[in-house]
Amino acid sequence: MTDAARAAGWPDKTIAMIVPYPAGGGSDTFARPVAAAMADLLKQSIVIDNKSGAGGTVGTAVAARAPADGYTLLLGDTGLTYASEVYAKTGFDFDRDFVPISAVARVPYVLVVNPAKLNVATLADFIAAAKKAPSGIDVGSAGLGSVTHLAIGLFEEKTGTRLNDAPYRGGAPMLQDLLAGQVAAAFVVAGAIAPHVKAGKLRALGVASRRREPLLPDVPTMDEAGLPDFRATIWFGLFAPRKTPDAILDRLHAATQAALEGEKIKAMWIEQGARVEPESRADFARFVAADSERWSRIAKAANIKME
Repeated sequence: MTDAARAAGWPDKTIAMIVPYPAGGGSDTFARPVAAAMADLLKQSIVIDNKSGAGGTVGTAVAARAPADGYTLLLGDTGLTYASEVYAKTGFDFDRDFVPISAVARVPYVLVVNPAKLNVATLADFIAAAKKAPSGIDVGSAGLGSVTHLAIGLFEEKTGTRLNDAPYRGGAPMLQDLLAGQVAAAFVVAGAIAPHVKAGKLRALGVASRRREPLLPDVPTMDEAGLPDFRATIWFGLFAPRKTPDAILDRLHAATQAALEGEKIKAMWIEQGARVEPESRADFARFVAADSERWSRIAKAANIKME
């Protein structure tokens, strides 16, 4: 059967969306509402298949081996694009094995400090303090090889500072210790820290994106705060096995974009500090390639290796 013939009858059975992390995690937060809306638009069921393990590489490897017929999709994210630089064996080459379809959500990180631990008012103050601290400033991350870990390396590169990375097993315990003053600072998504910033328990110094964060409208972007072109975002996007026919990819892209225009999803994304903008498949592919190149370079320079 030709690609055109397959595409003409697609979809005529259930579509699986592999989420390579446990149910209830951050990926699920974005995958399930989008899958439900896409299912309505495509008139076909889309089931979430959580296949977790090894930082998302287990489920991603399963998706990479799936038939390129539009019936197996991957809810990918930032970390999977540079996984081959961090893990000795992944079972996939992200660029070779997957084709980008559409962004689902982009969630920028915010640099925050515990003012009781480090009383700085601005990003410039933080950089100055980091350069003066004889033993460095302890900055928490969500774990070795995480985007928050690499963001610390990127920050050091752009500012000429040296920070002490304190890796945790996830963002929740890291945030708990940040609030307790066990670490002085961290890169955290706005949805997790906005209430603490408003209560004065944490101080936000800069948003690592082009635009201010609606949940923290008074916090400057990194550009506004004096650190140009510093971007650190956890993003989620839809991917398919590389040889999936273009006609099917186009329909999946259109359905994803339409799903994201729903008012319910827009409201949910705002609550999570997430954003997404209309863009073509080519636009998203260019974004993924550039982001992957940047984080892969930082991971390689840091020589981060996971089993």
